[in-house]
Parts: sequence; C-alpha cells; structure tokens
Amino acid sequence: MTHANAALTPKHRLRLARAVVEQGWTPAYAATVFNVSAPTARKWADRYLVGGPAAMEDRSSRPHHCPRRTPAPVVRKIVHLRWKKRLGPVQIAGRLGLAASTVHAVLVRCRLNRLSHVDRATGEPIRRYEHDHPGSLIHVDVKKLGNIPDGGGHRYVGRPQGDKHRAATPGKPKNAHHNPKMGTAFVHTVIDDHSRVAYAEIHDDETAATAIAVLRNATAWFAARGVPVQRVLSDNGSAYRSHAWREACAELGITPKRTRPYRPQTNGKIERFHRTLADGWAYGRMFTTETARRKALPAWLHEYNHHRPHTATGSRPPITRLNNLSGQYS
Repeated sequence: MTHANAALTPKHRLRLARAVVEQGWTPAYAATVFNVSAPTARKWADRYLVGGPAAMEDRSSRPHHCPRRTPAPVVRKIVHLRWKKRLGPVQIAGRLGLAASTVHAVLVRCRLNRLSHVDRATGEPIRRYEHDHPGSLIHVDVKKLGNIPDGGGHRYVGRPQGDKHRAATPGKPKNAHHNPKMGTAFVHTVIDDHSRVAYAEIHDDETAATAIAVLRNATAWFAARGVPVQRVLSDNGSAYRSHAWREACAELGITPKRTRPYRPQTNGKIERFHRTLADGWAYGRMFTTETARRKALPAWLHEYNHHRPHTATGSRPPITRLNNLSGQYS
C-alpha cells in the first residue's frame, strides 16, 4: 500500500513503465527522472510487460505457499477448546503443546480472540433476538440494592466512615454482630424487548403480591402509551413461579414465560439494564439518605427513556420506538 510520501503511486508507476517499454527509456534514465532506484524502475517495467496497467497496483504481501501454517486439525482443536472450555491462548497452548502466540494468531483468524463473542453457557457464538414490535414481550426482574445509611454509604465516604453512619442511623434492627441492619431496596423493573423502554418501582420486598402489583401498573403504563402487552418473560424466582402470578397474567391476557434455570442470558436485556441502572442512578452520585436516592429514580428513568441514546435503537432514545407506534411522547 502506498504511503503519503511515496515516490511512485500507481499512476506514476504506469508513466515510468510506459516510458521504459513504449518510449525506449533505459531503466537507469527512468530511475533518475522519477527519483527511484534502477532496480525499482526495472521491476515496474517488467510488471507492465506481464500484466499491463492493472499490474501497477499493490499486491498482497501474503505468501503463495506457507508450509509451516498451523494444520487444519490443530485449528479445529484450538477452536473446540475455545468454544467448549473457554480457555485462553496460554491454557490451550499448554494442552496442545503449541506456542501461545500461535494459538492467539489462530483465534484472531477465526474471530474468537474475544471471549465476549462467545456465549458463556454453551460456548457457541452469541445469538441475539429482538421482537418486531413494542409489547410483544416485556422482561421483568428484581434488582436488590442495600439501603444507604444517613450521611452516605461506604462507596463514597469510605468503609470506616460508612460504618459510623450505619451505627448512627436510627430505627434499625441489629444483626448478630450488633450492627444495624440497613435493609434492602427491591427495584422491580420492567423493560420492553423491542423499544427498550423501562418502567421501575422500588419496594421493600419481592413477594408475589408485590410483583403482581408492579406488573399491573406496568401494563397500565404501557397501555396509556398505546402499547398492549402480549407476553412477559421472567426468571425462575419464587414470585414468578407462583400460582398467583400465573392467574394474574391470565387475567391481564398476558402469556407468562420463564427462562431456563441458570440462563440469565435469555433475559439479558433487563440484566444489562440493571447495570445501566446501577451506574447511572444507584451509584452514579453520592446520596446522603436512602430517601434521596429513591426520589431520584423517576427523573433518571425519564432521562433514560426520553433523552439517553441507546445503541439498540439506532442511537436514539428508547421512547422513539413507542412514538412511531402511538404518535405520542408522554
């Protein structure tokens, strides 16, 4: 490939070659005129004689024959260990008696050098899915967060000061070590599979009754925006395996579905949303009380739904996919 300061671009190579072949210039004289060496001038003239103007382009530097290339059976073994065992180049090299650099080169050539490209459970390439319209499927799950003591938690003030804040927070029961129990905030989240629009409520438990109440509120929230919910996907938590959950879904006209055990990837959209929720809201800035953090959730959700660009929706806010359906922005 030619660089910015190359003496001969393909156009000038053609001029040099024609001067030698068609005009009778000597390679030495052409080299002087075009400011290159005589062997270089002779090389392009010979290429022009063989291939014409098309031969003036750069050729691939790949060798025509590579006798020491990694054999295909060895490549298959490397790929198998990468997919099925999720081993790195050093571990694979140890098993097969190869150099780690050789294994890494094979993984790069097969586009398996990043483990993020491989499904954790099956070792197969990741297969993503998305329903074709809003409301076709919603994901539900619960994110557990420790309550913040008055004055701030240890993430921002440090462990020693955080322990003092815990001890000073009034009205909390004691654990076995006589430290106050701060309790847990259960964030019940709902996200639409197609649009990535999210709905969330914070409660003090994750019982079936609470999960059903959140589902009713979420379906009403989506219905107000012109989106009827058809299916709901959950994990295998006790609330979602209960008869009450199944009966509530039947009453709402929703088909309940559950992921396979130990397969959070199937519910991966809401799992990824929980990471965004934690980084952007729960731990995004310092809150001096749990009440202040809970009051900040609605504003963050509005920012996420209406203003934050999402890569899965063409770098636009998730609400735009609902707007295309319902024609409203609320």
